[in-house]
Amino acid sequence: MTAKHNGMGRQGHRRRRQKEPRSRGVRVPFTEAEYAAVCAAAERQQMAVAAYAGQVLVAVAEGADPPQWTPLRELMGQVIRAAEQVRRIGNNLNQAVAALHALGRPTGALEGYARVASAAVENLDELAEEIRRRLP
Repeated sequence: MTAKHNGMGRQGHRRRRQKEPRSRGVRVPFTEAEYAAVCAAAERQQMAVAAYAGQVLVAVAEGADPPQWTPLRELMGQVIRAAEQVRRIGNNLNQAVAALHALGRPTGALEGYARVASAAVENLDELAEEIRRRLP
């Protein structure tokens, strides 16, 4: 299995969302076509395959309709990507400031990183406004 289709989807981005940890698992065999359909559905919801399958299975077992994910999920993905971008920009800015202190003058990189940081802040502001508009 590849990292994309091993049930974890986005490697390294696992967060526990349940109050009670899940201690039981089920192995469900699929044909290649079925597995591809499940993977595609999970991808559309920006979820790990196992998380998606688990939520759908529990909903059906409880006699409920499968979860309806909100349009805010797409925005959440954008916020997560923006946060990662800000972390990288912060690292670059720290290196440029360290060079400023070492050399006693700014390097050309400092101005560029500052522009990128400013654009990232604008992007986050736009995302926050979009989320505010969509909230009830």
